[in-house]
Amino acid sequence: MSTATDDVLPLHNYKHSLRTSINRLFALIYCCAILALLNHHRHSLLHSTTLTSFFITLTLLIADSILGFLNITAQAFRMKPLYRKEYLENLIKVLPKSDFPALDVFICTADPYKEPPMNVVNTALSVMAYDYPTEKVSVYVSDDGGSALTLFAFMEAAKFARHWLPFCRENNVVERCPKAFLELEHSRFAEAEKIKIMYQGMKVRVDNVIERGKVDSEYIIGERENQAFVKWTDGFTRQDHPTIVQVLLDSSKDKDITDSVMPNLIYVSREKSRTSDHNFKAGALNVLIRVSAVMTNAPVVLTIDCDTYSNDPQTPSRALCYLSDPNLRSKLGYVQFPQRFRGINKNDIYGCELKGLFVFNAEGMDGGSGPNYVGTGCFFNRRAFFGGPSQLLSPEIRELAPDKVVDKLIQSPEILELAHRVAACNYEKNTDWGWKLGVRYGSLVEDFFTGYKMQCEGWKAVLCNPTRAAFYGDAPINLVDVFTQIKRWTIGLLEVAFSKYCPITFGIRAMGPLMGLSYAHYAFWPIWSIPVAVYAFLPQLSLLNGITIFPKVSEPWFLLYVFLFLGAYTQNCIDFMVEGGSFPKWWNDQRMWMVRALSPLLFGSIEYLLKSLGISAHGFNVTSKVIDEDQNKRYNQGTFEFGVASPMFVPLTSAAILNLAAFAWGHVEAFRGSNGLEGMFLQMFIAGFGVVNCIPIYEAIISRSDKGRIPTKITMVSLLLAIALYVAAYVALQVADLV
Repeated sequence: MSTATDDVLPLHNYKHSLRTSINRLFALIYCCAILALLNHHRHSLLHSTTLTSFFITLTLLIADSILGFLNITAQAFRMKPLYRKEYLENLIKVLPKSDFPALDVFICTADPYKEPPMNVVNTALSVMAYDYPTEKVSVYVSDDGGSALTLFAFMEAAKFARHWLPFCRENNVVERCPKAFLELEHSRFAEAEKIKIMYQGMKVRVDNVIERGKVDSEYIIGERENQAFVKWTDGFTRQDHPTIVQVLLDSSKDKDITDSVMPNLIYVSREKSRTSDHNFKAGALNVLIRVSAVMTNAPVVLTIDCDTYSNDPQTPSRALCYLSDPNLRSKLGYVQFPQRFRGINKNDIYGCELKGLFVFNAEGMDGGSGPNYVGTGCFFNRRAFFGGPSQLLSPEIRELAPDKVVDKLIQSPEILELAHRVAACNYEKNTDWGWKLGVRYGSLVEDFFTGYKMQCEGWKAVLCNPTRAAFYGDAPINLVDVFTQIKRWTIGLLEVAFSKYCPITFGIRAMGPLMGLSYAHYAFWPIWSIPVAVYAFLPQLSLLNGITIFPKVSEPWFLLYVFLFLGAYTQNCIDFMVEGGSFPKWWNDQRMWMVRALSPLLFGSIEYLLKSLGISAHGFNVTSKVIDEDQNKRYNQGTFEFGVASPMFVPLTSAAILNLAAFAWGHVEAFRGSNGLEGMFLQMFIAGFGVVNCIPIYEAIISRSDKGRIPTKITMVSLLLAIALYVAAYVALQVADLV
């Protein structure tokens, strides 16, 4: 199918997956199999003859019910997947560049030591160099760290941009991130060597300042026309400082070396106070929405992570193929591009590509209301931040309205004064910001919650997945950073799952069953830790104690288990391969689902529970983007990075030890000629499957001597925990027999 404009020129089209009918049939059969298994557990529970069998059956019933729920909700992604294509050659015929809407770009950073300013600079330069009318582009950098280091880096970036932008334009450069461009063979470009020298000089100056850990305030804060710089003093801290709004480039007067207009570049550090709640990244984005509304108020807003750079200068034009379509634009809230990553090693050992989340699940949701917002690479209709498509919510002051035309220069005293006012830490008190307006509060995963609420309000979304990646981001290269990120997601998702906006109730009513179940799959994703923990320990402890908990090989129910296991893994593998994945990458992806379940999902769920009970409070931890050379080398070799004595490694290592012990004991029983082996086959298989998945853990315990190995302390604690679990299971069995 295609969507045409008034001039009958299609700007985009879409097609359905050829596998949709097969997916629907499989979903029906698989759901029936799940129900049959749960009914089998129910029957076994009602006819339990011992306390031990009752407890084991009840535990399996709970675990399989959760697995069944997550598998059924996952089938919602496969009911109506769409594959879209844009026609850029038609866009310019329908919408001349002079009529392109203005574009505001939001980049958020929070810590110059975890998020190196040069990375943020590369992100900003890559979008400033878009193949888009430069006078219509405004880049806003939110620095929640209130760091002079970041401001210094962007002052240097503004100088470099005067050379970089015309160089890209005149040479039709595709790689418009300076760092990415200079990593390629660039000798064929005129003046490339000069650009390289200038970039390296900028990097040296910025790195030197960061290395010193401070900035010469007079050098940065020097007098500049029409700019009121705030001087950093001993009292200026990340938690306490006034608003800073600095216009580093102004399209109304700044020109590059070819005398062409430069895009706007604005540095923003919102006011911070230890007595105010700042709502983490969501609060920073809402400040950018308000400040940009006052200064430029572009109808299109791009949000992009500080470690993500543009990989295609025509990306905004692709988004316009949807945002400018008269058949879509009245209800189109945002256009989401998949998140892709650079620097991932050959087999993606940490499963960071997350193809399910960013690609084939998003394609499935595109057949409904659209993909979920993933926090970066997303072009918004600014109107979507101000209520549903049929209900415009007015902000507190008229200047913030999405349709307000800015008629003053961005550096005029009135504009700057108002920008400082709307960035104040107490501005949102007694307003709808964060609840009905802007990016939504109430969850650490503000991106997921915001996209979900927008679609519940009636907005549609579109997935734009071009062959050439629109954006590239950095992926974590050690398990601690992976786990920190997932733990934050876990807490945020559970905040949505157990709120009044639960997708099972609120979402299904607002969007329909398929979209509601799709969002429910994500919101309840953390409870995946429960069945994985059960299957990582219960069959193994039962095997070590000589207890059979699954059907024998000769029984019909055995085939049901085989079908459920092979069906889930085969379907997931096919989805992964269709999207261009390899078998080794798929294997690591599925392994990481289990690794995450026993570590960050488990710990995040516990932290959420404690927070809900008022026992503890959680915060927003910034994932480090700094690359250690030794870690990077091990990562590129495909070696897991443990290194630190994190408690999140304990249940994972304990499971590895227990699975190895159970698998070995099963073989001992086989050599003894035990008569119960037919009944223990499934337990042996599960333990063996666990052992194969835990090979990197065994290597990190036994054969490695580098800094990335599992610390001895973690190994000993995990061993003691495994022994304690075995002893507890043995004692419980003895007590149950007495009862």
